[in-house]
Amino acid sequence: MPAEAAATIALIDYGAGNLRSVENALKAAGGAPTVTADPDIVARADRIVLPGVGAFAACMGGLTAIPGMVAAMETAVMERGAPFLGVCVGMQLLADAGHEHGRTPGLGWIGGDVRLMTPAPGCKVPHMGWNDVVPAGDHPLIVPGEAYYLHSYIFDVADPAERLATTDHGGPITAAVGRDNIVGVQFHPEKSQAYGLALLARFLEWKP
Repeated sequence: MPAEAAATIALIDYGAGNLRSVENALKAAGGAPTVTADPDIVARADRIVLPGVGAFAACMGGLTAIPGMVAAMETAVMERGAPFLGVCVGMQLLADAGHEHGRTPGLGWIGGDVRLMTPAPGCKVPHMGWNDVVPAGDHPLIVPGEAYYLHSYIFDVADPAERLATTDHGGPITAAVGRDNIVGVQFHPEKSQAYGLALLARFLEWKP
C-alpha cells in the first residue's frame, strides 16, 4: 500500500454520476478516499479528486451549489499545492468555459474552452470505447497506453504546453491536461482496467 494511503484523499461529492466507481478504483489502487461535500475537509486535504459525468453546465452548477467548495478547492490546490486529479467532466471543469447549452464559466485553472466534438468522416460522436493515450512529453502520471473514453465534448487547450496527452478520433483530441500540481484526464481511469488503476496508483504517490 502506498505511503500516502493514510493521507486525506478528498473525493468531492457534488452529484457526479461516477462518484462510487471512482471511489472503488481509488481503493483498488491502494488509496482510502474520503467521499465528501464538506469544504473544510477539501481545504485541508492532502490530495483531491474531482469526478464528473454528464453536462458541463450541470456539473459546474452542482459544484458551485455547495457553499465554499470552489474556494476550498482553490485554497488546497492553488495555495497549498495539493495534488489534484480531474476525471472526465471533472477535467473539463478546469477550463475557462464550457459551451454546452450556452456558455458556462469553468474553474479557469487551465486556459481553454470545452466545445462539442465535430464529427469526422468515419468517426462517431460520442467518442466511446478504448483508444490510445499519447503523451505530449514526460509526465510522472501520464504514460502511453490505452484507456476507456466516453464523451462528446473536447477540451481545446489554450497553451499547448498544458495539453499533456492526446488521442486520435478523426484527428488529435485532448486526452489529458495539466500544469504544476494539477492533472485532468478525459478518459475514465475507473473503467480503464490495469492502465487506469496504475495511473491512480501513481497519483496517490505523486509529489509535484
